[in-house]
Amino acid sequence: MEVVLLHGLLLLLPLAGLLLYRYNTTFHYFCKVAFFHCWLVAMATILSPFAALRGRSVENMKLLRAAILPLKRFCGIKLQVRGTEHLNIKEPYVIVCNHQASLDLVGMAEVIPERCVPIAKKELLYMGTLGWACWLSGIIFIDRHRRDAAIDVISQTARTMWRENLRVWVFPEGTRNQNKSMLPFKRGAFHLAVQAQVPIFPIVISPYWDFFSSKEKKFTSGTCTIRILPKVETRGLGPEDVPELTEAVRRAMADALAEMSGNPRGDQGDHRAAGSAQNPPHHLLKREVQQPQMHLNFTFAAPAPIGGKEENLDLNISIQGDSLNVSEKKEVKLKTLDPGIFI
Repeated sequence: MEVVLLHGLLLLLPLAGLLLYRYNTTFHYFCKVAFFHCWLVAMATILSPFAALRGRSVENMKLLRAAILPLKRFCGIKLQVRGTEHLNIKEPYVIVCNHQASLDLVGMAEVIPERCVPIAKKELLYMGTLGWACWLSGIIFIDRHRRDAAIDVISQTARTMWRENLRVWVFPEGTRNQNKSMLPFKRGAFHLAVQAQVPIFPIVISPYWDFFSSKEKKFTSGTCTIRILPKVETRGLGPEDVPELTEAVRRAMADALAEMSGNPRGDQGDHRAAGSAQNPPHHLLKREVQQPQMHLNFTFAAPAPIGGKEENLDLNISIQGDSLNVSEKKEVKLKTLDPGIFI
């Protein structure tokens, strides 16, 4: 009897799991996130031996990209890319992109050009076969807790970019951010571009709010837009120009993100909250909607017999917004005539 009950419970478990996946948002979220990360680990484990045959090389990024791309279909994410023509240059450059979640890997794999490697935190290197696969793919690791070591890596990378025709992908916010505004940018990517004298290509990934949120435990299907902005030149710039360059690029990306997210204020609302009371943004001003208006006037004159009197009827129709007003003014001079025929 106990064996039958055990078998029955085992048969009900898959059904219960399917029902929870279908109707429970939190369970659905954790299942998809677990699948996302398990897929990455599994693909890294399978592909690492093949990448090891070539050794540490940027060419192995092609294998890593091929392993990540199927995730957009498994997760139900549709990607729309705009501005790909900007990346059609053969010289080295630096890409800076906003960072929201692990899903950024899918967007990166969609648009990453050839011979391009990301800069990642050093902790990723110690994540088993995934870290090994990243190292074999030529990903550049930075110790965020040692500023001198990070500066040394930036300098070495700047010297390598022209020699090996290398492109570098950086998330200048430094950490994941799902807020409506961008975090302040770290200047490493911009020091790298200025030292190497290569252009910067800002890339903005639209917010995932409609289908993904780690705070709300939501992970459904949705559409994401990736916009590649025109390049920003750095030739002739020096280290003293880096702060202004950083802020200019961040401002352009913040404006693009605000436009893509339907938030006209961008991230300026956080910094101008005090002044917004006196000078509210245009989109917050209450618009005075002009109501449709129409006025019509009709005058009817009834002919009278010879020697008799006549009747006049003035009919006024006024339309304003949703209101309809009708008024009439009668002047009867012929008693034998029924005024109702004119109404």
